[in-house]
Amino acid sequence: MAVRKLILVSIIIVNLIIISFGIIFTPQWFWLLLIPAPLLGIAIYHSTQTHHAILRNYPLVGYFRYIFESIRPELRQYFWESDTDGRPFNRRQRSIVYQRAKNQRETVAFGMQTDPQAIGNEWIAHSMFPTHIENHDLRTRVGNSQCAQPYDLSVYNISAMSYGALSKTAITALNKGAALQNFAHNTGEGGISNYHINGGDLIWQVGTGYFGCRDDFGYFNDELFAEKANRPYVKMVELKISQGAKPGHGGILPAAKNTPEVAAIRHVVPGTDVMSPPAHSAFKNPLEMMYFIQRLRELSNGKPIGFKICIGDKQEFIDICNAMQTTQIFPDFISIDGSEGGTGAAPLEFTDNLGMPLYDALTFVTTTLINFGLKKHIKLIASSRVVTGFDLLKAIALGADACYSARGMMFALGCIQALKCNEDVCPVGVATQKPHLYKGLDVEDKYVRVAQFHRNTLRATVEIMEACGFKTLDDVTADKFFRKVDNITTLSFQDIYFKHTGKLNKKENTFAREEFLD
Repeated sequence: MAVRKLILVSIIIVNLIIISFGIIFTPQWFWLLLIPAPLLGIAIYHSTQTHHAILRNYPLVGYFRYIFESIRPELRQYFWESDTDGRPFNRRQRSIVYQRAKNQRETVAFGMQTDPQAIGNEWIAHSMFPTHIENHDLRTRVGNSQCAQPYDLSVYNISAMSYGALSKTAITALNKGAALQNFAHNTGEGGISNYHINGGDLIWQVGTGYFGCRDDFGYFNDELFAEKANRPYVKMVELKISQGAKPGHGGILPAAKNTPEVAAIRHVVPGTDVMSPPAHSAFKNPLEMMYFIQRLRELSNGKPIGFKICIGDKQEFIDICNAMQTTQIFPDFISIDGSEGGTGAAPLEFTDNLGMPLYDALTFVTTTLINFGLKKHIKLIASSRVVTGFDLLKAIALGADACYSARGMMFALGCIQALKCNEDVCPVGVATQKPHLYKGLDVEDKYVRVAQFHRNTLRATVEIMEACGFKTLDDVTADKFFRKVDNITTLSFQDIYFKHTGKLNKKENTFAREEFLD
């Protein structure tokens, strides 16, 4: 109370002095009221309001608290974080993406900055006899015997990011980059926009909202799906069951991003929050899900059909495997999203506390599919924080056949990890629908960076493979990767993730128990 009175009295005195001088000497003094008069009004208002205690007690100085709070992320990122502290991606990770996207020098000097003795430190065993790999265009064929149009998928692709969540310039640059380097671009659940059609191969994601293939009531529409799925640039279709950043929760498109154009693509009302349902209406259980996958395969004339999932209840995935065996309907691929995956908008509890992390989920799915005898039919695509060649090879060692990257590709576009994706104020024009922001993203410059990031990441992947003596991706095995699990113990990924199964034979899709024990 004493502080508030002191501030009010001081400002009142200043205003009275200026008014007195204006009356006694010259009216020019009144111009000085432009500063203290509004301050007096603000101080009086906040002294009487009851919503903000700090402004009630400190009607002017209290504003500094809100100013500093608003710029806290920037202050931390630019002044106080070390190169290895940042989250979700540290500066070292972001820098390697920027460097590879720009074709700049990516070497480092003077040694490692991470602590090799820290718990969680990971490394890979190199070979005394490095090999040489001619082909840097690493690919895997997606499409089992039930698929009429298999697709040779790059091992590194653009993960699901919808138009609406991302700007038109960002989507255009991503797709043109995919076309230039010949890799795939996942549309995200927001449907296929004109900005997705710039030469790049598409993986069309169909979510619970059925955007782009829904009727007026939000239910799946066969005719709309068939029309889009049979377009030549749609190479695969991904049925989204759940995603890592908000498993069990439908997608969220804030009203600010739901422009008339976005709404027309999605068949929704513009200017409203678009909340995708948490569950599909086209099927209610694993058996119905398999029949729906077969329905999509028939409607698309045999294109690869798969589904995306973040593992939660393990039994539910086991039930899906049982349904595959019962129906003899096998998806061509499964995308595994870890709980550490990214999103433009999600409730805090869902982002931090729901879902299984990628490596645990990937290992569980790989093991379960092999035990059911299903892995030979299904390719696995891993997604969550895959930005370097080492990240990619770790996922492959645990059973993945290919990987997605969303935030890595956003960094290639110029994302600075401002953490404003859900506010429609992305400063670099990537995650916004505001013209004055997204026009700052130059498509002709950025699409080349996306392609260069992809090419240089695969080059780095191949260099690691050569150093470790891996001739093919099938040679990348879990027993060559290591993690420090406590202060004195280092275990291989084989011991951590496949201890009770034996060594994963990726060529045969089996576990070589006897060979491993020998």
